[in-house]
Amino acid sequence: MALAKRIVPALDVKNGRVVKGINFLNLQDVGDPVDTAIAYQNAGADELVFLDISATLEGRSTMIDMITRVSSAVFIPLTAGGGVTDLASIRDIIQAGADKVFLNSAAVANPELMRQGAELFGSQAIVGAIDSKWDEKLQKHRVYVSGGTKATNLETISWAQKMVDYGAGELLVTSMDTDGTKNGYDIALYQALNQAVNVPIVASGGAGKLSDFAAVFKAGHVDAALAASVFHYGNITIPDLKQHLQREGLVIRS
Repeated sequence: MALAKRIVPALDVKNGRVVKGINFLNLQDVGDPVDTAIAYQNAGADELVFLDISATLEGRSTMIDMITRVSSAVFIPLTAGGGVTDLASIRDIIQAGADKVFLNSAAVANPELMRQGAELFGSQAIVGAIDSKWDEKLQKHRVYVSGGTKATNLETISWAQKMVDYGAGELLVTSMDTDGTKNGYDIALYQALNQAVNVPIVASGGAGKLSDFAAVFKAGHVDAALAASVFHYGNITIPDLKQHLQREGLVIRS
């Protein structure tokens, strides 16, 4: 029996508001996080991802109070992160009501943090988040940190494997090349990831039309598709999307 594919709206939050941009730039205000979360739950979202996108850059912890408000308002699973620096940060986010915590910059700085988090809360609660961008000169996908502002020397596929080795029970991988463009997901990236790791993969970046979701599920072999702008601005509704995916023969949660 095939596992149901998941539809996951993302709430990128900055200064207490949901925002969205293109290629991580030119952020536009979308709305209140709690109101947005409730609306998505009512529309049939399977999970929510809460990204405090400026926490690392501003050198502060994730907005715990907002996670508490969001988790108190919805009952669907919530993944949260941004500004995670240590085991106490992970504990605070989970105690605030999140089901899973994603680690991006913190994992690069201290991979052992993933192992510690998995040992304490279980690998299912630790999500390895990767912001990936194609490096034309090196002809490989490079990992970025600090909200996509700083390049590392890490190659995306090998880093994904290491994240799983360190205890990540799921990967949330965003293609910076396609993020916000609405030109479709980076299928080749997810195909490569699927061949390299054996944990669930959440694809992020590039959704623009119904067929983009079907394509990443079928060709990219991912377990969940994350999107923001197409949902925020009403270009695609979750009920319409789920009906389309069912017609495409995919197993979707009702």
